[in-house]
Amino acid sequence: MTAKPPVFATLGCRLNAYETEAMKDLSAQAGMDNAVIVNTCAVTAEAVRKARQEIRKLRRDNPGATLIVTGCAAQTEPDTFAAMAEVDMVIGNTEKMQAETWARMAKGPDFIGETEKVQVDDIMSVTETAGHLIDGFGTRSRAYVQVQNGCDHRCTFCIIPFGRGNSRSVPAGVVVDQIKRLVDRGYNEVVLTGVDLTSWGADLPGEPRLGDLVMRILRLVPDLPRLRISSIDSIEADENLMQAIATEPRLMPHLHLSLQAGDDMILKRMKRRHLRDDAIRFCQEARALRPDITFGADIIAGFPTETEAMFENSLRLVADCDLTWLHVFPYSPRQGTPAARMPQVNGKAIKDRAARLRAAGDAQVARHLQAQIGATHQVLLENPRMGRTAQFTEVTFGTDQPEGQIVTARITGIDGQQLTATAIGA
Repeated sequence: MTAKPPVFATLGCRLNAYETEAMKDLSAQAGMDNAVIVNTCAVTAEAVRKARQEIRKLRRDNPGATLIVTGCAAQTEPDTFAAMAEVDMVIGNTEKMQAETWARMAKGPDFIGETEKVQVDDIMSVTETAGHLIDGFGTRSRAYVQVQNGCDHRCTFCIIPFGRGNSRSVPAGVVVDQIKRLVDRGYNEVVLTGVDLTSWGADLPGEPRLGDLVMRILRLVPDLPRLRISSIDSIEADENLMQAIATEPRLMPHLHLSLQAGDDMILKRMKRRHLRDDAIRFCQEARALRPDITFGADIIAGFPTETEAMFENSLRLVADCDLTWLHVFPYSPRQGTPAARMPQVNGKAIKDRAARLRAAGDAQVARHLQAQIGATHQVLLENPRMGRTAQFTEVTFGTDQPEGQIVTARITGIDGQQLTATAIGA
């Protein structure tokens, strides 16, 4: 068989995409070829179904290749994938980031046929983040840096801790050194990512907080134009993080919040650590510190036991927190989670509630876009015709702009869910 480079397929979150880039490096170093690697997601039952569907398609498209399944679904349901005739090997989330794993698999089908099909260790025993760092994953303008993995919390709907393990942090010095390299390579924006980002530092000496890391990055990497934070748990926002929001213009005024619901009883049954008023208070405080800030949020529609009145509380939260970018998740039970054993909401009601949440989100986006017309923004170009404002709003241009650079632009109109603009001084 003619040697072909490995084919990678990624499902799920930004962290999975980051780790796929790491696996590409590891597989190349090992000299691996004629393989298909599927990096799965386990966040919903639908995500697992899509993974199985993708595996079958990739097997049809790559009949002679070794097919390897990894990621969160492989970690939480290894037997599900091992039972598939299309699959040659299942490796866990720890194993996928280890050079020795790839060195063994690179020996080819004969080795894989002689070893155990499932190579998945106890993720809860892992105490360190993977040492493999990626310099430059993302677009040519924006790089993503993993600073944390795993989660110590046990929300009743969530399977992810069992796929990712307990919370582990990358030391601040390692993060700073990586960001310095990225800036030296010309990146104008860095995004800090993790599974439970606001738990960063709890396992490190002195128990620093995320705000300490943000302040340290901005102080020690003065040439970094833009620092962005991905999803956070607002109840864990520390004093230094709020100080950075207030005083650091290089920290982007956009936060994605893990809210999940707007009803106190549902939040309690989810085993969340905040109440409705906590979410509203955080958004009000952050906006008082940084008036131009925008919020995204995750909200689940149709969580078990959710009545129409409870759902209305979640729906009103969109306006009460002035959320702009909504990620709406119709609830689906994950086997092995407490919520799967609770009284379930009718599927039609779940679908209807998700649609109403999305409509509320679309209205908020339209309102946000309308307010930008005539404004001037600093736009980071992801390609010659499209970039994003500091608030993460997409902006399109009628003429080519310098990709990867930050340009000053005047907003001229709206096209769907994007702004249109002309560059100033171009």
